[in-house]
Order: sequence, then structure tokens, then C-alpha cells
Amino acid sequence: APGSPYKPIIEELGNYPQKKFYNVSKLGGANLLLCFTLDTLPYSIRVLFESSIRNCDGFLVKETDATNILDWKTKQKNVEVPFCPARVVLQDFTGIPAMVDFAAMREAVRNAGGDPMKVNPACPTDLTVDHSLQIDFSKCAIQNAPNPGGGDSQKPMAKLSPHKAQPRKPPCRSQTGCKGSCSAVDSSRNSGQFSAQIENTPILCPFHLQPVPEPETVLKNQEMEFGRNRERLQFFKWSSKVFKNISIIPPETGMAHQVNLEYLSRVVFDVKDFLYPDSVVGTDSHTTMVNGLGILGWGVGGIETEAVMLGMPVTLTLPEVVGCELTGSASPLATSIDIVLSITKHLRQADVAGKFVEFFGSGVSQLSVADRTTIANMCPEYGAILSFFPVDNVTLKHLKHTGFDKAKLEVMEAYLKAVKLFRNDESSSREPEYSQVVQINLSSIIPYVSGPKRSQDRVAVNNMKSDFQVCLNEKSGVKGFQIAVEKQNDIIPVQYEGNEYKLSHGCIVIAAVISCTNNCNPSVMLAAGLLAKKAVEAGLEVKPYIRTSLSPGSGMVTHYLGSSGVLPYLSKLGFEVVGYGCSTCVGNTAPLPEAIRNAIKQGDLIACGVLSGTKNFEGRLCDCVRANYLASPPLVVAYAIAGTVRIDFETEPLGTGFNGKSIYLRDIWPTRRELHKVEEECVISSMFKELKEKMEKGNKRWNLLEAPESTLFPWDLKSTYIRCPSFFDKLAKEPVSPQLIENAHVLLYLGDSVTTDHISPAGSIARSSAAAKYLTNRGLTPREFNSYGARRGNDAVMTRGTFANIKLLNKFIGKPAPKTIHFPSGQTLDVFEAAELYQKEGIPVIILAGKKYGLGSSRDWAAKGPFLLGVRAVLAESYEKVHKSQLIGIGIIPLQFLPGENPSTLGLTGREQFSILFPPELSPRMTLDIKTNTGKVFSVIALFENDTEITLYKHGGSLNFVARRFL
Repeated sequence: APGSPYKPIIEELGNYPQKKFYNVSKLGGANLLLCFTLDTLPYSIRVLFESSIRNCDGFLVKETDATNILDWKTKQKNVEVPFCPARVVLQDFTGIPAMVDFAAMREAVRNAGGDPMKVNPACPTDLTVDHSLQIDFSKCAIQNAPNPGGGDSQKPMAKLSPHKAQPRKPPCRSQTGCKGSCSAVDSSRNSGQFSAQIENTPILCPFHLQPVPEPETVLKNQEMEFGRNRERLQFFKWSSKVFKNISIIPPETGMAHQVNLEYLSRVVFDVKDFLYPDSVVGTDSHTTMVNGLGILGWGVGGIETEAVMLGMPVTLTLPEVVGCELTGSASPLATSIDIVLSITKHLRQADVAGKFVEFFGSGVSQLSVADRTTIANMCPEYGAILSFFPVDNVTLKHLKHTGFDKAKLEVMEAYLKAVKLFRNDESSSREPEYSQVVQINLSSIIPYVSGPKRSQDRVAVNNMKSDFQVCLNEKSGVKGFQIAVEKQNDIIPVQYEGNEYKLSHGCIVIAAVISCTNNCNPSVMLAAGLLAKKAVEAGLEVKPYIRTSLSPGSGMVTHYLGSSGVLPYLSKLGFEVVGYGCSTCVGNTAPLPEAIRNAIKQGDLIACGVLSGTKNFEGRLCDCVRANYLASPPLVVAYAIAGTVRIDFETEPLGTGFNGKSIYLRDIWPTRRELHKVEEECVISSMFKELKEKMEKGNKRWNLLEAPESTLFPWDLKSTYIRCPSFFDKLAKEPVSPQLIENAHVLLYLGDSVTTDHISPAGSIARSSAAAKYLTNRGLTPREFNSYGARRGNDAVMTRGTFANIKLLNKFIGKPAPKTIHFPSGQTLDVFEAAELYQKEGIPVIILAGKKYGLGSSRDWAAKGPFLLGVRAVLAESYEKVHKSQLIGIGIIPLQFLPGENPSTLGLTGREQFSILFPPELSPRMTLDIKTNTGKVFSVIALFENDTEITLYKHGGSLNFVARRFL
């Protein structure tokens, strides 16, 4: 701007004069450089600063935003700043409503006289179809698996026999120079049949990278996925054809956050020889994984993501940055999961919610990039916005091994050093200044699991047996189950597959090795495989009724498990590859055997699930599995072999091996030397190159899929998957001022720690639910219901699934159930049915809640669902920051009780009617008065953080705000 003290300098990059960049270290005159120093800023803040300079247009991003970021030390927590990420990542569960909203917005803009062709993502956007996978078939379930998709898979199938370990394999076909085993699966077994069915299989010869056939379970699950999700996949393909600047990564490629890490990440963008840092926001809460590569990124709601896709910046309070100093080296027995959970506990105790975390110290160099991405991936669980590891020499070495060419790496290193985004490993280098520093000694970390209901409740493995006993004794709550002492040792005999087994409290019925946090770390997954190998060789087995599965995040995982020779041993124990995508972690586990379910219910047993994921909320995996533990992959295998969590690994054997010998965990646990040897031999750079090529090719089913090409999507009124949502039904060119919320009833009266899992529809659709009734009325059978995630493109299904979680505890009801009271009639109804009655009667509704409302993963339907139920406001003691922003983004006002006040102190029962008074003008964090029909008046805080949020609320949410920009 004229007269500005800033003088952005576009420079040539040293030995690469064709490359240009904004040299922010030379910004402005000497007076500015004396006042502010870039060297003292945390690296993550430097990324925000570079973005503000590069995108400064005086409108969306202003000069004052840049000066505020540069003056971070004094302005943190006190100002809002915009951030323009370089790209957006979507996964299909949250990506489909975003794309459906785009399709609906095109139609609304057309109907209002605008040009629908203008409605396109303005930011590079990648959508990965990775959440559609369900485990219909696994080794112990393929005979009687459900078949929602219909077709040929309804025919009876022979039960799969376990693959047997083969100590020696024949050499590659026509490759006499092969130096090792070619496959973890017998390539002679129906090879022609399978080769004809699938293209670009991810199981490869480690030496020649030749495709070999996959297990039958993978093929059948893929067939089911494409069959049941055809409408959604056709919609995605239509989107890829008609919207500019968007790419769709088809099913069976990998998980969104893993593909983001392995394939989409640039670290440094190079657009027409102009360089700038890679950065990303995504609808997957685990977008934060890329911070382990030095890429600034975090998860946001679908509502905010849609705004970013339309060229608007993300607005955030200039965050505090917690410096996490790592020192020492972890114990050889501690895995990345142990490190992750230890850091999770430390950072939760340090209260890092809503803050950036940045790692430094001598211990950082001891962590591989795989370790760093694992740690960064878990940051949503300890409440931080992101956990950032600046690029250093370890990062560059990793990128070299994963396919980045030498010239690109040289440019990258030179650029990052020029803009002061490269971390020097030398101890003499100056560390940035931080808001606070948390010190963690890695040497103190020992193996842990986490559970039985929350990821932050860690349990040392050597205390697991005694801790579970405590859980049985404790009152029902965040950890206890309140089992009577005389029933704690009950044993329920059960017949399964011709044999009798005995179930008791603590018995394991689900054991899932999933790559949600671990597929970026070969050592952890290989540890599971090597442990399985030693277990099989020792004669140990897993009981057949345990629902075991291995769900890799990408073909890369299958590659190094197969090429290392451990895959058949995992399969022998029941951990067979079931497909690629989120499964157990999002509630897509196949039903337990009927006999096992009946036995659990008969004895009211606390059955357990063990998984190597990040989510273990009660009832998430299966409604009859009440205790769920997060553990490292090798510990998942170990507990599956033991069959119970009530075991002390130090003093009790896992089981009996050959010749009646007792086998202990220490007998089969792989050493670090063994792991490193296998890792060096199997995780090779060519693997990454080949897998990237496969991602670009897609697969045969996707390539042959037909889809329309019209500018507007041809909505099928009979479809139960894709439906034009009602968000734009009342779209006008000008917004209406906020209206008085008068005589509102309370739809739900909730307690503390209500998660987005409690609010948002997820997992399978219960047969007695409102969503099931809707689908049944449209001619679908329960076998065809599919999951809520698959039907996120249908707002009618999702609205009915809001607050339908069986563990929802509404104080009006007094026990966990998705029910509430419709006060005008006094009826106890499903939440949707009560909300529907209120809307027909023209009565607004609100929600009362306790502390930390909206805890957990970012979910747009946790805001959209309540909005469509007619919820106008939420009144809580405190909120999870991301969810609070989502409420505003959809048009629901988040209100907070004054400090020290809550419904109990105010004498509220929730049965009153509430009127919320709005002044002529709203302002950030202003106080509003609420009156009840009983005459009580009290004040609350309207949690608007800035004028932008107020503007969005006045427009009825960000969707309507963005749509009006086109008019």
C-alpha cells in the first residue's frame, strides 16, 4: 500500500536464480528490524508470518495482521489473524457433505440469478475416499458375512483357511536373479483368478516390485465397498469432472492423512518457479500428522474447510506456542505409541488446548520422521491445534529415502534456510522463545496402554491387571464399571465352532491392528509382525472367536510386512489384511459371532477390545464391548494371544507352546536390533516411488465407473445417499438481523465431556433408530442400511442420527439412551422425534451442557445435525475450541455460563423455557441476559471471538455467507 513501511522483497534463490521467493527476513526498513526479530519467533509462527506477507491484499489479509504476527510475543492470545493455507485435504466421510454443499450452492446461486460455474474450489483440494471400508469379511467371518451391497456376494462362500507360514518361497516369475522370498502369500494359490480381478495390487515383490495376488478377504471387501457405495462414488467422480481445482483419490489407495503424508505433501511449494512453504487444513482431525514433516497443518470442520476452498482464510486467535523440550532416548521396549501416549499425558496436564506445540531439544534428533508424525498425529487427543517439528537434517534424509530427487532437496534446503524455517541440529544454535516450556525426558518412558474409555487414561502395562480390577470396582463413570464383587469372577461357557470356550470379565473379543497412527512408522508395525512370527514358531495361537483384523493405511504397510516375511504369521494368528481405509476405529467392525454376543449379554461381562488406533470411547467399536484399550501393534497381538487383559506379562505366560512349554511375552518380544535390521532390508526408497505411481493410476473399478458431466448435479429424489440439503432454502441477497430466541425448550440436558461422537452420527445404523425408520420407509432392509459415514451426503439420515449414540446420557432420562422428553406433551421420544415435534409447533430449542462440550474429533455434522434439529443455542460451562467455532459457522450461538456458575448453582432444572435477548449490535465475548418463564434472570457470555464470527452468525453461518458473495 502507498506509504507502507513494509517493502516485501522478492529475491532470487542463491545458486538457483530462476527460483523466486518472498524473503521475509529482509522485510521493511531498519526501524522494523530493530523492533522485531524473526529469530525469536517459534518456527510455526514464522510460517504464519510468511503467509500473511505473501497473501496480504489489504482486505482479507491486512498489514496489521502481519505486524500482529511479527509481534507475537506480546500479541499472542489477544488478536485474531487470518491464515491462507496452501491446500486442503478432505476425506470422504466429511468430504462428501462438503461437495454436496458445493453442488447445492451451485443450484442456489443459479436460482438466485448468479452464475453456478463460478462455484469452484479456489484452493487446491484433494479428496481421499478412505472411510468407506467396512470389514464384511475377515478370516473368521467370511462364511456368514452380511451383504448390504447385494449381488453375487449373496451366494454362499467357502470359509477361508488360514495362510500357513512358508519358510522358503520360490523366486519371482521369470526372474532368476531374485535374492529373496517373493511374497508373504503363496503366489501359486489361485494366482490367475486373483490377478484377473484386481489391478495395481499393493502387495509387491520387495526386489522386483512385481504384483502378486492379495488374500480373498481384501478382494471381497473391495467388491462390497464399490457395490454399496456406488452412488457416492459416482457423485465423487462427477465432482472431479465438473469442479476445477479438485482431485479425487479413489478407494483402496489409503487413509487421507497417510496419503497426505506419503504422496500429497510438498514441504515447499514450487509454482512456476515461485517458492513458498507447504501448509494445509483438512476435514480429517489427523491432518496434523504432516507437522512431523515440518508442514504446518491442522484439522478443521467441513464448514470452515468449504470457506477455505472458496478462497477465504482460516481465522484463528494468534496462538500461544508451547515449547516441548525433548531430552534423552526412549527405552528399547518403548514403542512410538508409548512415546505418543506419554507425551499426550504430559501435554494434557500442561493444558495445551487451543495452542500450538513446537518440539525442540536434543531428544528431537533422536526421533525419526516416522516417530514425529506419529506424535503429531495424536495432538487432537491432547487438545492442541497442532504439534510442529521444524524441518531439519533428519527430515531431509527421510525425504531423500522416500523419492525426493537431489536437486529438489537442494532447492528446498536453500529456501528454508533463507526464510529461517530450517532447524539447526547443533546444540549451540539459538532456540526460539516460547509461551511456556514443557520438559519431557524420553528415558523415563515405559510401555503403556490407554483406556478403558478415554485415550488420556494411561495404564502402565505392568499395572494392567490390577488397574482393570479397579475399573470393575469403581462406580460407573469415565473409568469404572461398578461390577458387584461376587460377580467379578463369573465364567460363562460358550460353544463356538465345535469347541467350548470360557468368557469372563476382561476377555478380549476384538483385536485390531490398524494403521491410524502407526503406518508411518515401519518399526512399530514390523514389531507386531516379528512378534507374531515368534509366537507362531513357539506354538502360540489366538482363539478363533476373537474378531482380529489388520487394516493398513496404505499399500506401503502391506509392502513392508509382506517383503519382510511376517505377513503369513500375522495371518496365521488371524490378523489378515481386510482392506485399506478406516474401519474398526470408526465403528465399522463386523458383528461379533452371535454365540459370543449372547454369552457377553448373559453374564453382563465387561468384554474388551484392543486396537492400535486413536479412538476408544465406550461403545465405539461395538455396543457390547464396553472396555476398549489403545495399544501399540505388538501389544495388540500379545493381548490377542493372551485372550484377556487380566494378565501380568512379567509373571504370567501368554500361553502354552509346543511340548507344553509356558511362553512369556519376553520370550517373543523383538529387540531393537532385530527391528532395525528388518527395517533396513525392507523399507526401501523404491517402495515409495512405486506406491506413488500406483496412487496416480487409480484402480480398474474406479476408472470404469460412469458419472454425469452436467454443470448442476442431477439429484435423484429416490436416492438415500445423496440429497440436496436445506441449508440454502431461505437464501436471500441480504442477511436478516439476529432474531430473539423466545420461550425455547431444552432439547437435551447433558453433563461434562460430551464428545462429538455422542453428537454426530457415526458407525452402523441401529435397527431401532430414527434413521433406520426413515430408510425402512423407503424400502431398504437392515442389510442395506450401510453406515452413517456412507450416508453423510443425505441430510435426512444424518439429522435423524444426531444425538443417536447409545451412550448419550441425558439428565432428563437418567440413563444412557438416545432419548429425551417433549415437554409440551410429556412424551419420552427419540431425540429426532421430539425435535421434529418442536419444529412443527414453532418452538425453538436449546441445549444445556457441562464442561468441555464438543470434545474429540472435529465433525461438521456435530454442528449441522443440531442446526437441522432446530437448535438455536448451546449453553455450556466450557467448549472444545474447534466445535465452538463450528457451531458459529453453522448459525448456532455458543453461550457460556459466567465463571463459577452452572445449572445447579443457578437452580435450573432444564424444564424451564428460556428467552435470550439480543442487543442491536453484537460484539466479541459480550454478555447477554437470559430470562426463564419462572422469572429467573441470569447472564451468559456469547463466545464470539472476533468480528468475523459475528458476521458469519448474522449471515446464518459460513455457507450462506459464502453463497451471498456470488450474488
